[in-house]
Amino acid sequence: MEITPLLKRFSEASGVSGYETEVREIAVEEFGKYADEVRVDKLGNVIALKRGTGGAKPSKRVMLAGHMDEIGLIVSKIEKGFLHFTTVGGFDKRVLLGQEVVVHSRRDLPGVIGSRPPHVLPKEEREKVIEIDKLFIDVGLPEEEVGDLVQVGDLATIARDFIELRNGFVAGKAFDDRAAVVAILVCLEDLAFTKHIWDVYAVATVQEEMGLRGAITSTYDLTPDIAIAIDVGFGKQPGVPEADTIEMGKGPAIAFGPNIHPKLYEQLVKVAKDLEIPYQVDPIPGRSGTDAWAMQVTREGIPTALLSIPLRYMHTSVETVSLKDVERTGRLMAGFIGRLAEGFMQKLAWQPSDQP
Repeated sequence: MEITPLLKRFSEASGVSGYETEVREIAVEEFGKYADEVRVDKLGNVIALKRGTGGAKPSKRVMLAGHMDEIGLIVSKIEKGFLHFTTVGGFDKRVLLGQEVVVHSRRDLPGVIGSRPPHVLPKEEREKVIEIDKLFIDVGLPEEEVGDLVQVGDLATIARDFIELRNGFVAGKAFDDRAAVVAILVCLEDLAFTKHIWDVYAVATVQEEMGLRGAITSTYDLTPDIAIAIDVGFGKQPGVPEADTIEMGKGPAIAFGPNIHPKLYEQLVKVAKDLEIPYQVDPIPGRSGTDAWAMQVTREGIPTALLSIPLRYMHTSVETVSLKDVERTGRLMAGFIGRLAEGFMQKLAWQPSDQP
């Protein structure tokens, strides 16, 4: 699998939370190359099934989930041909000024985010971060034409080409969390050459940025026996405490903590060691804020694990990952699934000796 063009295709697609149509079509197409069945549920999650060879009926199920939605902008007001907006998801307002955008109106319109120049600002405001309500999108059209083409509620996404950096690093928008969707595809490709017993449900979830909604509904629907969420973690960079980061280029981080079933953590670590896949450990003392949180507490509870791909500059238009980390994440999942036996669930049952 050529990861670079695949990640580029996912990154440059539009798919703001709740409006994932364009990126969903790509996910359906790509999952369809490796899965036995692909469907889209009522909320818009893409669910692919790759059947295992297990004889037990019903077969044991493992669910893999990475979210395909991205943060974006939505037009809140039109004033004299300029578009005021608010955010869909957690945009960092410090990076919005000067960005190129695409306004998804009756037809896609290129635009730029501007504000009043510093020369006309009161002195006390010149050194402050400009608030979103004082920013606007300029599409360069007369007021009348803007009124015909754009309406309140139209979406806008950052216009950012995928960038290949040195040493296998790439930058672009929406790697949070489409890098994980690509990692799932790497896993599915590897499983095409692996005899695995368990059924595999690969899910590209929607609306994670708005509250894990796709993971909540898809996990409730599938009721997997175990689940793995794949997301991104804070890559090491200047200004971020080392304890809160993971190293770039040194493999996925395997999380542990109350959101994670300890036996799944142990098995993932064992598989990584057996296959000589570089990995890191990521202590998460509370809720992870990822799809893993929703998956774990679905129905009567799902044993859940979390893999994190190191990423710099989260929630900006230049999110940066190492392609090696994406590939290793996929290989680790495939190795884990290939070793799942019929009786694996018995290892997950809580025993009196497990209690403190």
